[in-house]
Parts: sequence; structure tokens; C-alpha cells
Amino acid sequence: MFFKIIGHISDVETIASGKGIRERKRLRKLYGGRRWRKLKGTAAVELADGTICHAELHWYEAHGIGAKEFKIKRILKIQ
Repeated sequence: MFFKIIGHISDVETIASGKGIRERKRLRKLYGGRRWRKLKGTAAVELADGTICHAELHWYEAHGIGAKEFKIKRILKIQ
């Protein structure tokens, strides 16, 4: 699903870090970096069809690399 994040992400929490991330090897090979974390938060997003909604997002982040591979886990409220 293609989407665009509108505004900023709030309620950011770390879900997993270090060996708790199953995708660690793939992330290092693809992007580099050492200390990967999996995070979740909520934000307003615009979906491919133009619908704007509030959704829970999950993504990976590493120091010096930044946030990668955003995905919508749950649509919380359609605006």
C-alpha cells in the first residue's frame, strides 16, 4: 500500500532492538548501520486513493541511517 505521512509522528515507542529484530541481517546488508530499532507511532496519512486517515505505523531506524521501511499496521480513524 502506498501512502504519504502528513505532519509528524506522535506516541513513538520502541517495540524491539538489538537481537529482538528478526530482520537485522537484511537491514544491515541493505542499508548498513549497526544498532537497529523497530518503532511504532501514530500519524495522519494520505492513502493512494486520496483518503486521509489516522493510522498506526511501524518502521525501522538506525543511528546515522534514519527511518526506513514504513508500513501501516492499523487504520485507527478515517477523517
